Amino acid sequence: MVLTKAELIAALQNEVRILLHLADKIDPAQTDYRPTPKQRSTIELLRYLTMMGPAMATAATAGNFDEAAWGAAEEATKTMTLAQAKAAIAGQTATYAATLGSLSDADFRAEISLFGPPTPRGVWLVSWVLSGCVAYRTQLFLYLKACGREELGTMNLWAGMDAQAG
Repeated sequence: MVLTKAELIAALQNEVRILLHLADKIDPAQTDYRPTPKQRSTIELLRYLTMMGPAMATAATAGNFDEAAWGAAEEATKTMTLAQAKAAIAGQTATYAATLGSLSDADFRAEISLFGPPTPRGVWLVSWVLSGCVAYRTQLFLYLKACGREELGTMNLWAGMDAQAG
């Protein structure tokens, strides 16, 4: 595996940190913004992000995708407020450590078949969970920009911090 277990957990925890930085930029009055009628609103996207990564990591750990568990997790997010969603996302730092921490190097190399051909679990975690987190946080960043947050830039998206003034 290209990443060690500790590096993968740290990368996912960094995604949580960056996502929380971006979530703090959401104007509560604009949580219903959606780019097109069929896309998620800002609050719906944030609610999805409360469960997507942890649920996918759990599926990878188990080696199977539990549709009922996914549906229940998604259903549990439907009434979350902005503050509740941010709190749930903050909890993912511990969730990733707990979910992935007990896996051995052999577990990361073991092949699983989720959404395609057999793939080493570690590769799947990077391709689906880590990459998914990056993609959806980028979507949130674009929503923020579309809502007029012109001051947000590269540092916000990739480093999870405001750019230095001057």
